[in-house]
Amino acid sequence: MRQRTKVLLVGAVAVTCGVLGWGLVRPTGAAVPAATPATTSTPGQAPPTTPVAASPSAATPPPVMPAPAPVRGAGDEELEAFATSLREKYGAKLHEPYLQIRMVEELMRFFQERFPDRWEQELLAFLKANFPEHYDALAAMLRNRVDYEKWVKDSDSYLRGLSAEQRRSATWDARHRLFGKENAERIWVSERKNQAIADTLRTLGAQEGVSLEKKLSTYKERLQEVHGEQAAAYVERHQQELMNRFLDLPSVQTDLGGMTPAERNQSLRAVRKEMGLDAEALQRWDALDQTRDARWDAGAKYMAERETLAKELSGDALEAKLVELRARYFGGEAETIGQEEASGFLRFSRPRQWGRN
Repeated sequence: MRQRTKVLLVGAVAVTCGVLGWGLVRPTGAAVPAATPATTSTPGQAPPTTPVAASPSAATPPPVMPAPAPVRGAGDEELEAFATSLREKYGAKLHEPYLQIRMVEELMRFFQERFPDRWEQELLAFLKANFPEHYDALAAMLRNRVDYEKWVKDSDSYLRGLSAEQRRSATWDARHRLFGKENAERIWVSERKNQAIADTLRTLGAQEGVSLEKKLSTYKERLQEVHGEQAAAYVERHQQELMNRFLDLPSVQTDLGGMTPAERNQSLRAVRKEMGLDAEALQRWDALDQTRDARWDAGAKYMAERETLAKELSGDALEAKLVELRARYFGGEAETIGQEEASGFLRFSRPRQWGRN
C-alpha cells in the first residue's frame, strides 16, 4: 500500500512538471483561448456543448502597422478662411450660372492641389457644410464641368480635324448638351460677344473700297449692339485692345499706308478719339507718332546706306563701317540694333504697322 501511494505521488509530480514545461516552451505566437462564458442549462435538458476553441492562427490579433504618412491637405482654419472668401466673392449672386462655374473651378483647383486622390469627395463635403442652400446646383455644376473637361480631352483629335467654324459649332453643341442651352449661353456669354466682334473685324479686314471712317463707324456700331448698355464701360476698360485690333486689320493698314503723313496722323487721331481717349492722351499719342516717324525715316536711310556698303565691303571691314553707320543714325540704340542684326533680324526691313510701331 505504501509502495502504491509512492508511485501515485511520483506520477502526479511528473504530470505537473510536464504541464508546466509545455507552458514554458510553447511558441510565443500561440494564442491563449478566450475564456468561455458560463452557461446554464434548463432543468430536464442536457447542458449545451462547449464550443471548440478557434485555432491559434485565427485568434492571433492583427500585427500593429505603422501609421500612414498624413495626406497633405487643408486644416480646419484654412477651410474656414477659404469658405469665408468664397462667400464674399460669390455668395450674393450664386444663382448665376456664370458665377457658379467660376466658383466650382476655383474649388477644383483648391481641392485638387490639397487632396489629389480624393478631391471630389472633399469638395462635395465642403459644399455640403458651407453652402447647403446651393449644394444641389453647385454639385450638378461640378459634374457638368468634369464631364465637359473629359469631352474636350477625348475629342481633341476629332476637333483638330475640323475647320474653325465646325469646331466652334461642335463645342457649343457639347456645352448645350452638358449644361443646358440657357446655362451654357450664360456661362460663356463673354465668348459669344468676343466672337461676334471678331467676326465683324474679320469682315472689315477684308473690305476694299470702303473708307477708314466707314469701317470705324461699323466697328463702333457693332460694339454697341453686342454690349448694349455696357458698351461705353466696356470700351473704356479695353481701349488699347480695341484700338489695336482695329489698327491691325489688313485693310486699315493699307488705307493708312496710302495716305500722306498729315492725313495719316489725322486718321490715327480720329481712331483714338472714337475709342474714348481724352485730350491729354491724344497729345501723348501725337508725340509718340512723331518719334516713330523720325525713327523709321532714319531706318530707311540707314538701310539704303547699308545696302550700298554691303556691295562694296565684307567681313570685318563691313562690320566696322556698319558700327559707325548705326551710331550715326541711332545713337543709344545702335548697340541693340547691331545685336539684332547679328542674330539675323533687320528691324527696318519689315513692313511698318501704322499706329503700332
